[in-house]
Amino acid sequence: MEERGTTTGVRERSTAETAAGGGGRSRRVERIMSAINREPLTAPHRTRNDAVLALGLAVLAVAITPLMGGGEGTRPGHLSWMLLLAGYVPLAWRRRRPVAALLGVVACMAPYYAFDYNPALPAPAIVLALYSVAATGAVRRTLLTGVAVLGSTVISNGITDQDEALDSLEISGWIIAVLVVGIAVRYYRLYVASIVERAERAERTREEEARRRVAEERLRMARDLHDLLAHSITLIGVQTSVAAHVLTADPERLDRKAVAQALDDIAGTCRTARGELRTTLEVLRAQDTAVGAGAGADPGAGAGSVSGAEGMRGPLPGIDGLAGLAETGRVAGAKVELSVRADGVPPSVGAAAYRIVQEALTNAVRHGGREDLTVRVGLWTADGALRVRVRDDGTGGDAGPGGGAGPSDGTPGFGLVGMRERARSVGGTLDAGPGPAEGFEVTATLPLSREDEVR
Repeated sequence: MEERGTTTGVRERSTAETAAGGGGRSRRVERIMSAINREPLTAPHRTRNDAVLALGLAVLAVAITPLMGGGEGTRPGHLSWMLLLAGYVPLAWRRRRPVAALLGVVACMAPYYAFDYNPALPAPAIVLALYSVAATGAVRRTLLTGVAVLGSTVISNGITDQDEALDSLEISGWIIAVLVVGIAVRYYRLYVASIVERAERAERTREEEARRRVAEERLRMARDLHDLLAHSITLIGVQTSVAAHVLTADPERLDRKAVAQALDDIAGTCRTARGELRTTLEVLRAQDTAVGAGAGADPGAGAGSVSGAEGMRGPLPGIDGLAGLAETGRVAGAKVELSVRADGVPPSVGAAAYRIVQEALTNAVRHGGREDLTVRVGLWTADGALRVRVRDDGTGGDAGPGGGAGPSDGTPGFGLVGMRERARSVGGTLDAGPGPAEGFEVTATLPLSREDEVR
């Protein structure tokens, strides 16, 4: 048993070490790829790193000189060492000033080659300088640099040694290869940068879209709450006034049945308002929970959470519920005449029409200014649109239903604003103002073809 436990422990430690080693290798690969993809002109500590690289190449050139024996060219002396080491110094600024670094290298290495010293030792400095010019600049600059370097190389070789034309061709091939590699690396970096930029832009777009949809959802709920509370509180106020009037008009001949009916109407209105309010708040709470949970998940969770909240709204109110609105208006003491001649109305358009009629009817009851108020509500389809008209014969004037005034303090409300937002949400228009003869009139035109606007 002890041997088995020991074997299991060793196997677990080996697995953990292998995973740790794999993670370390993965991180090293990521760092290397990040260094390759980094823009050379904006890389941090680029001068320091380039100085270390130039020093390492110079030390390497000095170290391999004895290993090359006599090699080609003249035996190196003090002058050759000075020119060789000086040629590596400009590489410290190869990314900050690539063209100047190349000119510095050429200025030091040209005399070196003119004295026919070993041609292999300066090669790393020249190759690195050419690569830096190609990897950090435009293609036109690289081509001009290549033409200048190739032209000077061919001309100098032709003057000093006309018999080694093949060597000039080989050198030219190496120069062209280095420049092509530099151009390829530059375009690869630009490609990676464009991918990263597109990903960041897509991320910002997703976040902005999620915020926009959340704001739209909250605005829709604010409109629903306004319509619900304004309608319900107005009816409760009217019904309470009726009960108070019955109680105080003739206490000796109290109509208990009328008082009971008024109180029952108040209780029914409260129950209906409470149910609708609970539904709206549950949707809002579910949306906040989903958005909060999605904030720590993937970037696209924001938009998905909004969509999920939208799916929890339940059925939208529509023109089928207008009969109930008319009945509540009658309970509040108004004579409501309802006429509906519309079939096949999309849910979004029906919901907008329902809320417009609800707000207009509420304001008519609130601001009608007469006990025998009559409100005529008509809906019909014509020219591919649902037409809505709510007209009353009250005396409220401009401060009436369309004005959105407060109940008693004269402060501006949101009646007209809310109705216009309802109409615009489905691509429609709304007009409100005094009626042709008396009272106030609200008319709306809601296109039937935009059934996907309300989401």
